[in-house]
Order: sequence, then structure tokens, then C-alpha cells
Amino acid sequence: MIRESGSISVNTADIFPIIKKWLYSDKDIFLRELVSNGSDAIAKLKRLVSLGETSVSPEENYYIKVVLNKKNKTIQVIDNGIGMTAEEVKKYINQVAFSGAKEFLEKYKDENEANQIIGHFGLGFYSAFMVSDKVEIDTLSYLEGAEAVKWISDGGTGYEMTASELETRGTIVTLHIADDSKEFLDKYKLRTILEKYCAFLPVEIYLEDAEEQKKDKSKSRKKDGEAGEADEKEDQPKPINDTHPLWLKKPSECTEDEYKEFYRKVFMDFHEPLFWIHLNVDYPFNLKGILYFPKQRNEIENLEGQIKLYNNQVFVADNIKEVIPEFLLLLKGVIDCPDLPLNVSRSFLQNDGYVKKISDHISKKVADKLNSLYKTERENYNKYWDDINPFIKFGCMRDDKFYDRVKDILIFKTTGGDYTLLKDYLNRNSSKHKDQVFYVSDEKQQAQYIRMFKENGLEALYLDTIIDGPFINFLEMKESGVRFSCIDSDISEALKEKSESGKDDKALQEALEGMFKEYLDIKDLKIKAEALKTPDVPAVILLSEHSRRMQEMSRRFGGLSMGALPEDRTLVLNKNNVLIEKLYELKGREDRKADVEMICRHVYDLAKLNHKPLEPDEMSEFVKRSNLLLTRLAELEN
Repeated sequence: MIRESGSISVNTADIFPIIKKWLYSDKDIFLRELVSNGSDAIAKLKRLVSLGETSVSPEENYYIKVVLNKKNKTIQVIDNGIGMTAEEVKKYINQVAFSGAKEFLEKYKDENEANQIIGHFGLGFYSAFMVSDKVEIDTLSYLEGAEAVKWISDGGTGYEMTASELETRGTIVTLHIADDSKEFLDKYKLRTILEKYCAFLPVEIYLEDAEEQKKDKSKSRKKDGEAGEADEKEDQPKPINDTHPLWLKKPSECTEDEYKEFYRKVFMDFHEPLFWIHLNVDYPFNLKGILYFPKQRNEIENLEGQIKLYNNQVFVADNIKEVIPEFLLLLKGVIDCPDLPLNVSRSFLQNDGYVKKISDHISKKVADKLNSLYKTERENYNKYWDDINPFIKFGCMRDDKFYDRVKDILIFKTTGGDYTLLKDYLNRNSSKHKDQVFYVSDEKQQAQYIRMFKENGLEALYLDTIIDGPFINFLEMKESGVRFSCIDSDISEALKEKSESGKDDKALQEALEGMFKEYLDIKDLKIKAEALKTPDVPAVILLSEHSRRMQEMSRRFGGLSMGALPEDRTLVLNKNNVLIEKLYELKGREDRKADVEMICRHVYDLAKLNHKPLEPDEMSEFVKRSNLLLTRLAELEN
């Protein structure tokens, strides 16, 4: 007859404040730990069976049950795994579990940051006391002739062991839920936790409500045995988990529909992914998973992905950048790496060369997939580009190895509507603007400039996402001698007609510049007259590339003041435009002076409208002036 009591060598008065500090918002981790322990117990038994060291009935189904009894304020986690003997309980519960807790206390009692522990570390069995006043274990070993054992502890330093009435192999852990954890006495709450952490555990998990079962049994008796076989099958409970997730299958065995259905189920995203990468590695490490490239619905959303990390099908945490390259966190997917422990410090991951190899391998597989798409499905690759380019650009800037692997497949959409490599763009335009890349940052606002480019046989690249500002700087460092200029920051020589360089031409230029300076009287605005090949454009405004980048940098850092940031702007007057020519002719007439001033201001505002939106007071003045000019035009006609 087993009867024993003793003391556990860990001071719960010391360790509970630390648990409360780090686990309070994630107390539900206890259920993951206990269910995982049950899964391990079943895995050990299966291993012994496969080695011929024991046997079970061929008809036996392995399971884990989570049983809620709200009336008794208990939660039970039941498995039909390997079970434990009295000596094993002493070893694994009294010594290992609690000594592990003591080691944790010594190691982390001085830590200040809550994010030091991946998966919030868990403490295996010990985590049960986070929500319980008392914990009981009833267990019966698989060994022939073994005696069932009951272990009881109220969370202090003492425990009691006696004989148990358990008659079937396995373990029952009974939690007597504390008053401050009553929220766990809710079936929906427990289901949510199990679906979060154990949705793909390799053992079937059943969630049962003891009170509901009593009602069901009572109803069943009233049927007087009339229920047929079909009714019995219908009443059979279904496991809440998928024991064979898609990532465990060979890629060749998976269908397109299965990949899409898995994506919808895991991420609750009913927009189909663009494509995916199925990872299946056995050497030099064990790694499986599926990474999805989601379709971009808006630019901000695309920068927030979700990579779920699993350990032997047990959910650990989302977006663990120490294991998964940071730029890949823009994707959605699952990674299962059994070689990584469930509970490990982030500092360990950061300094572990093995983890770095896993991260590098994932990055390489993604680059390989992109290269394969580029070479074998170029048309699809072009279609995907608008959705995947922020991810690829971010990856290039964060990981030099990734950049080296994909630099030859970085494409850019052109104002001509096609997609091109940077080197091809530079080659095509070397005679027009050598080593200079013109780009569009705002298609709508820069429509006038795009039209001028197209009409004169020039092309620009679309670089109009949030990430493109820093990416341009990155490319200029990587591509020696190449410089990027926004389409409204510079006038290409190809847009100008050759200067007559005569006396009259110089006089016209000086007169126009002087006239606009006088009437506009705007500080820091440069004015320049050029002969543009597009005659219907009276003027354009250029913002220097340096000034633009300084402003973008300021915005990226939350608009923090970086000192005065004057705009380096130039108003370019088109000497070939009829209106500008007419202004030059009227500049000396006193009777038209007011008209000339009004038109000069209007030309400037029109140029501004094609450069950026007018401020409210500027727009009000623009509308008022437009009405005056139209009225004046009508008067002149009469």
C-alpha cells in the first residue's frame, strides 16, 4: 500500500511572484503544457510498442481528454499514455519538475523584460499551479503488475502520495481551480485555448463537459434502446484538432485546393494566397512548414504577416524573429521545428549557431522559390510583383545573403506598363540619361510629368510604396554610380529643345525669370526658363531629390523636427508655351500689368497643382482668381 508525504525543494513564495509577473496575461499556457505532457506520454508508449517492449490492443485509440466540471470547479487532463509508477512520480514530479522550477527561479529572478522567454517559457507540470489551489495526479504505469498512484499537492512545499483507484493505463491530472482563475471554468474559453495551442497535436484531443455528459446519458436512457447504429455514430464526439496537418505531407502529395483550404482554416483569410513554399527538411536539421505569400489588400496590411512556430505540432508563439528571418514575418505561414525546445530564452536563440542555420535555410528556400518563379513562370511573377515587392525589398535591406540571391530578379514596373530589370532600364536609356534612374513616387499627383515623359519617348520606374524611399538609398549603395531622381525633381535633357544660344533667347529667359520673381515674390523659390518639347505645359515645379529625401526621412521618424527643412524648389517656365510667350509680349504694357500679375500667379498655382495639393487658403485664392480671369476674358471678347 503506497502512502508517503514529503517536502518539495522549491519555495513557491519566491517563484509565484515571477510567474505572475510574466504569465499573468498568458495564464492559459498551463493547458498547453499539460496537454503536451499527455501527448509525450502517448508518444513514449507508441515508441515502446514499436520496439516490441510492450503491446496494446490493435483496436485501441490514443486520446487526450480535457474534462470540465464547473460544479466541482475542476479541470481534468486525461491521457491513455505510458503512465507512471510511484518511483517515476517521485522522480519526474517531485524532483525534475520542481527542480526545473528552482533553476528557472535562480536564472530569471533578476530579469526585467517580459519578452526574454520564448513561448513564455512554461514550466511543464508546474504551470498547473498558476490556476489551481490544489493539483492531483492519478496515474497507472503500462508495466505489468504496476500499482496505481495518487499524488496531491496544494501548491505549497508539501505533497502526499497514496494508492489510486485508477484502473486503466495512463494519467489523470485534476486541477482544482482557484477563485482568481474562474474564467477557465468555461467550455468556450478552454476550446479557444486548445485551438490556439493544440490545433495540430498528433494525438486526438476531446473537450468534454461533465454536466452536459450527465444530461446526455439521462436522455439516452429514456430512448429505451431505440437508438440505432446511425444515431450512435452521430453522437460520437469529434476531436477538436487535426492530427495530420498539411505541412507533414510530402509536397508532391498535396493539391492546390488543400494548400488553399489550409490557409483559410489557419489564418481565417478568405482571400486566396498568391503562391506558397512547402518546406520539408530532414537533414542537417528537422524542419517542416508552409510559407504563404498573401495577396496585398492595402499597403499597411502587407507589412504585418503571421508566422506560427510549432514544436512537434504544438504551437509555441507567433513571429519569433530569432528563428524566422525578420523580413519573412511579412508572410503568413507555419514552421514546425521539433529540434527547438518549447521553452527557451530569447538570448539563447540569438546566440545559438544552430538556430542561425535554420533561419538561413528558410531564407534560402524563399529565394530559391522566387528565382524558380522568375525563370519558369515569368508572366505570373510579373503579376505577383505588386503584391510581393515590399517583402522582397525589405528582405534585401535586412539580409545581404538574401539580396545576393535575388538581386538578378528584382524587377520594376515602368510607365510603359511593362516590367524590367534595373540593368535593362539603364541600358535602354544610357544615351538619354546615363546612370540616372527616373522614378514615379505618386502616379496621380505626377500625372503631368508622366505624360511629358511618354510624349518624349522617356520612361520612369514606379517606386511608390512606403518601403521604396529607403530601398532607393539601399540600391544607390549597392549599384555604384547609379543615382535615382524622382520624375518631378529634374528635367531630363531629352525633354528640352536645344538652346538657340542667341542674344534674343537669352534676353527672353532673363525677362521671364525677372518678371515671375517680381510678381510671385516667394522666398527660396528658384525660377528658371527652359525650352521644353511639350508646348502645352506653361510651367512645372521641381523639388530637388535631396530635399525630397530629407522630408521623407522626417516623416519616417514620425515628423520629428530635424531643424528647418526648406524646400529646394524650382519653377521651370516653358519658353515654347504660347501663354508664356504672350506674357513676355505684355510685360511692358501698363494697361495689362494687373492681368500679367494675375496670370503669373495662376501659372505658378497650376504648376503647384501638378506637383502637390494646394493648401486650403491657396485653393480658395486659386478659385477666386480663376473666376476673375474668366470674367476678364469675357470682357476682352466684348
